[in-house]
Amino acid sequence: MTMLCDLHTHTTASDGQYTPTELVGLAKARGLSVLAVTDHDTIAGVTEAQRAGSELDLTVIRGVELSAKDYPNCHILGYGFRDGDTELARLCERFRAGRDERKYKIVDFLREKGVDIDLAEVEEIAGGEVIARPHFAQALVWRGYVSSNREAFDRYLDTEEFRRRVKRFKADAKTCVAAIKAAGGKVSLAHPYQTGLPDGELDILVGQLKGWGLDAIECFYPKYTPEQQEFYLHLAEKYRLHQTGGSDFRGERVKPDVELAALELELDWLLS
Repeated sequence: MTMLCDLHTHTTASDGQYTPTELVGLAKARGLSVLAVTDHDTIAGVTEAQRAGSELDLTVIRGVELSAKDYPNCHILGYGFRDGDTELARLCERFRAGRDERKYKIVDFLREKGVDIDLAEVEEIAGGEVIARPHFAQALVWRGYVSSNREAFDRYLDTEEFRRRVKRFKADAKTCVAAIKAAGGKVSLAHPYQTGLPDGELDILVGQLKGWGLDAIECFYPKYTPEQQEFYLHLAEKYRLHQTGGSDFRGERVKPDVELAALELELDWLLS
């Protein structure tokens, strides 16, 4: 049975614009039956989101998006894991501490580039525990250093020099998968094209991930070309993986060109 869903979204618990409760309200207004809250490297918002979902009769899946160090933007989505003191919860705490240390490095890096940003202002923008690059991007826009979040990343926050000099803790993909599986969750590979791997090497990576416990691949995503989507559907069939998809929604202030998705996907494997 297919259900209308978005399985890739972010809240103020990481780098999203809306609180978990607000996001659930938006999903209900969008007509969704299922929403996964997949904040970056944290599960801090999922309990609030599930509580809001119960009040609105919308199924909210406990989710997370972990940053793997194997390749640039190699992100591992976890779904349906249990609450409590798990290896996943401990791993997320290490991620949080790493991001907390990195925010000072970002301030120093930007000042070297002639960009004077007040960390207190960035923390106010974030409004939560996790300080991420999109929060700095918004501060750069508000200060007039750049005209858009995209320009902030292209000029400062996602350059080769930035990635080389401003580092934070990341686990390898195998560790991310193992932590999610140990907590009883299911695992999907997010937006595979962002790894920058050519198709042949990506095929090998998906095979490795499958061997470690990968359950699914994100086959539907707003930035995909038709050719990319076709290839990911092929990989799903080849490795007998389920299909996931989502918007990567953060809110119009963060990603003005991305709205919540409304995908019809078969979710028995995820909700059972």
